[in-house]
Amino acid sequence: MLVTEPARSLLGQSAVTPALAARRGTLLLAAVLLLSGCASVAEVTGTATQDELMRVRSDLTRLQQSVQRLQGGVEGGVAASTARAREQAQQTEQQMGALSRRLEGLATSVTTLGTRVDELSSRLDNQARQSRIVPSPAPGRPSPIPPSTSPAPAPSTSPAPAPSPPAAASIPALPSPRSTTSSTAPQDAYQAAYIDFSKGSYLIAIAGFREFLRRYPDHPLAGSAQYWVGEAQLGLARGHANAGQAEKSTQAMEQAVQEFRKVVANHPRSEKAPSALYKEALVLIELKQPAVAQARLQYLVDNFPQAAETLLAREKLAALKER
Repeated sequence: MLVTEPARSLLGQSAVTPALAARRGTLLLAAVLLLSGCASVAEVTGTATQDELMRVRSDLTRLQQSVQRLQGGVEGGVAASTARAREQAQQTEQQMGALSRRLEGLATSVTTLGTRVDELSSRLDNQARQSRIVPSPAPGRPSPIPPSTSPAPAPSTSPAPAPSPPAAASIPALPSPRSTTSSTAPQDAYQAAYIDFSKGSYLIAIAGFREFLRRYPDHPLAGSAQYWVGEAQLGLARGHANAGQAEKSTQAMEQAVQEFRKVVANHPRSEKAPSALYKEALVLIELKQPAVAQARLQYLVDNFPQAAETLLAREKLAALKER
């Protein structure tokens, strides 16, 4: 059987083709497996690891930011709480100071009212003694003075006059207007100055009380007049403080200390001496002189144990010793 060259070539190709195809398929399969294995290794060891690291870093960044925000919020809350506590403490301190000043003002008002009542009682007693009137004759008793105003007849023709009743000889004479004015002048001057003080006219009150002291230095009200000079100086100090004039306020307070000391120095037996000592100590505390204030309070406690201000002085002393 003759086989042509084209046919032989075709037969040769057909014979080789299955083997080559099998070999090529084996190589292709190995290549695919190899490539698939390399891809899986790269995915596990390379790309997947980097992605996880990126996610972990992102999570850490977000966590740090959350922690920072939380820390900032906590610090802000602590600062706000501290500020509120400090503000509340300041408000409480201001309220306590206002209450203390109000109590002191009430104590001063009570003392002032007591003094005024005593002065008015004394004035009424003096006026009652000076305004005695002649008692009218008893009903039914004939008047010892005849109603006629004509001159008496001659002794030779007129009968003997009727004897005057004994009560007529014991009737005291009315005081003259001059003596009444002179006895009430000191109290009138004192009262006028005190009215000016109560109205807040402190400069006029100071002038009035000093004039009273100049004219009546030994009067029983001289110690009280000196005390109100000190109180008037405190009134001026408060006015300067409200107007923002701190220097003038300090000067007025220092002058008030001097005026209060004059009460104890010049009128030690005055009923205003304990009040003057106590108010002097309060002003000294406000002037940042606690040691001097403590000495004055101790003097008050030692020398006036029965005074109403002594209890307040003991409380102030205890507070000063605790500082």
